[in-house]
Amino acid sequence: MRLSSIFIIAGTFLAAAIASLFAASFAVTMIEENSEIDVRRSLDDQGLTWAEVHADGLRVFLTGTAPSEASRFLAVSSAGSVVDAARVIDRMDVQATKGITPPRFSIEILRNDAGISLIGLIPATTDRDDILEKLEDIAGNGNVVDLLETADYPHPPEWDAALQFGLETLEDLPRSKVSIDAQRVEITAMSDSPDAKRKLEADLARAAPRGLGLVLDISAPRPVITPFSLRFVVDENSARFDSCSADTEAARDQIIAAARAAGMAGKANCTIGLGVPSPNWARAAALSIAALDRIGKGSVTFSDADISLVAAEGTDQSLFDQTVGELETTLPEVFTVHAVLPQTAENGDSGPPEFVVTLSPEGLVHMRGRISDELLRQTAISFARARFGSDVVHNSARIDDSLPRGWAVRVLAGIEALAQLSNGAVTVSPDRIVVRGNTGNSDASAGISRLLSDKLGEASRFTIDVTYQEQLDPVASVPTPEECGAQIEAVQAERKISFEPGSDTIDAGARKTLDDIADILKKCGPIRLEIAGHTDSQGREVMNQQLSQARAQSVLNGLRERRVLTSTFTAVGYGETQPIADNGTEEGREANRRIEFRVVLPEPIEETETTLESIEQDVAADPETEADDTASQDEDTPDDEN
Repeated sequence: MRLSSIFIIAGTFLAAAIASLFAASFAVTMIEENSEIDVRRSLDDQGLTWAEVHADGLRVFLTGTAPSEASRFLAVSSAGSVVDAARVIDRMDVQATKGITPPRFSIEILRNDAGISLIGLIPATTDRDDILEKLEDIAGNGNVVDLLETADYPHPPEWDAALQFGLETLEDLPRSKVSIDAQRVEITAMSDSPDAKRKLEADLARAAPRGLGLVLDISAPRPVITPFSLRFVVDENSARFDSCSADTEAARDQIIAAARAAGMAGKANCTIGLGVPSPNWARAAALSIAALDRIGKGSVTFSDADISLVAAEGTDQSLFDQTVGELETTLPEVFTVHAVLPQTAENGDSGPPEFVVTLSPEGLVHMRGRISDELLRQTAISFARARFGSDVVHNSARIDDSLPRGWAVRVLAGIEALAQLSNGAVTVSPDRIVVRGNTGNSDASAGISRLLSDKLGEASRFTIDVTYQEQLDPVASVPTPEECGAQIEAVQAERKISFEPGSDTIDAGARKTLDDIADILKKCGPIRLEIAGHTDSQGREVMNQQLSQARAQSVLNGLRERRVLTSTFTAVGYGETQPIADNGTEEGREANRRIEFRVVLPEPIEETETTLESIEQDVAADPETEADDTASQDEDTPDDEN
């Protein structure tokens, strides 16, 4: 009995030991797997994907090759934040570092009247004393400031040749900067003249070692040009410059471009120099060359700000006057033009001088011909702008100081007469003013006649050829209310005013329709108009009435936004009460959803015609009336005897 109990107890302990062993083994396995997974996740989050993780019991081994020591330390720290740092075993390698890249060797040398200074980094193998000795010889009595640093690294094979070339070029450049490295030498310097600049650039290019990059920035002082001049000629042979001056490269390009547009071919030589009379030199030159091109042949000559424009013999007088006038108007300040048209038998009998001002149907005003002086030109321009608008007046009249007395009064009277027309022209000459054109004012001819007689005197000579056109009359051309309504109906017959579903917001596609209706209403003048809104029968009647009212008001607001005078307009919503189609079909409902414009005409007044017959009938019907009227007449009639 005792022996069996002992076996039972022993078996129990053995089973418990085996169970504990399995439990411990399982627990260790779980710890290994969890530790390995957690550490792996932490390393991936840090971007350390190169590190490998292996757990053995409680220890976590890190292996792999880190790109740097910092990366290795980061991996160890990351793993130690997940498990006990004492459990982390570092078996990682660090990638071997590459050799340090040699520095870029370069020298920058500055030379001026005070001496030479140099700064940069040179190889330790370069003979520094030799460099300083050469620079001291070049500097003479000037100082040599040495700010060079050295580095003990192998230098590129091209270094010595580049250094030698840079030091040699410095000797011929008293005011310069020379930047040297193994692959390139950059030289910034000044020369005494453009010719010296070209020679220096050629010499340096020939002396540079083969394969060395050479960058040159050689400047030469610009010559002082006195006077600043330009002469451009167009004849039967060619268009060319006899001389050309410019103050900048951009100005030179602008002048040459204008010359090529005028017919110049081949290469042009335009000297860039100092002494320009105005920063607008290039613009003045380009305008003058373009004016000569319009005339055809001749020459334009600049001497500082004085311009001489000489046309070829036989040039049309009116073309010459118009072109010169436009040039005088557009030239920048400071510049003045002296224009010459040689007189020949062909153009000597071209007629008296004249001033012409035209008004186009679009409202554009153009003045051309001759003006007696600058004051009159500015006055005429201001007067025309006051009459017609500042943006529509163009002047091409030129100054001619040989015009007769009273020319200013005749010119201003002609402009004022033109203002009476819708379109036309006024021609002013020494002995007559001619007014021709169209007008919407039936009294325009009489008004112009009174104006000219008052301004010029009753003995003045003028011709008025003005035609009245009803379509130009702002009153006669206004359509009747019925015509306005018909025009609006025609627009809506093609396209209706629609709205967004269930809303009073006008659909984007209907805005053009509203624009067209607004244009019609602006021409109709003050008329009474009802804007009626209608809906289909879908929904509640009250809601439909409110929606139709809102839509009609939205159209009224849209007309106001388009600057239509709407003080006599009303917006009324009729809802579903006035259908024009069957609400049982979709087509019918669509037709019923509409906006109507109804012109409200004044009610006709019934006229009663009073005739002797009607009076006799009234009297016969009511004898008392006759007695009353007779008594009243007796009272009002004065007594001759008294």
